[in-house]
Amino acid sequence: MLIRLFQPNDLEALHNLTMEAFDGVSIDRNIEEHFGIIHGHDWRWRKARQIDEDIACGSGTVFVAEESGKVIGYITTRVDRESGIGHIANLAVSAEVRGQGLGRRLIQHAVDFFRAQGLSHAKIETLDQNAIGQHLYPSCGFREVARQIHFVMQL
Repeated sequence: MLIRLFQPNDLEALHNLTMEAFDGVSIDRNIEEHFGIIHGHDWRWRKARQIDEDIACGSGTVFVAEESGKVIGYITTRVDRESGIGHIANLAVSAEVRGQGLGRRLIQHAVDFFRAQGLSHAKIETLDQNAIGQHLYPSCGFREVARQIHFVMQL
C-alpha cells in the first residue's frame, strides 16, 4: 500500500469514496433528510464540491492511499502556518479495507506532513453520529475540545 500525493486522474475515485464513506455521517446528508434536495442538488453533489474545494484551496495537500493501482482512501489537509494549526478536512477509506488501520495511517501521514510544515497542532472534526471518527481520532492522540450544533432553516 502506497500513500502518495493526489493526481488529477484520482478525482473520480475520491468522489466515489466520499459518497461511500460519508453516507449517513454528513451534515449535507442530514440537511437533505430534513428538507429534501435543495436547489436541484443532492447531498452527494454538495459533498463532492467540498472535496473539489479541498483540492483547489492551495493551502493544503491531498494524500491518496493506493493499492495495486486502485485508490482505497484519501485525506485532505489545510495548512495555516500563521496559526500553527493544520486541519484535516476530509478522510475516507474504502469499505473493503476499513478496520485494517488505513485511516490511522492516513492520519499519521497528515500529522507528519504538518510537523514537516513547522505546525504545532492538528485538528479534525466529526459528527456525533460518526462512531468510527469518535473512536479513531482520540485513539490517534486527538482530544475533544468542543461540540458544535448545526442549524438550518428554509428561506
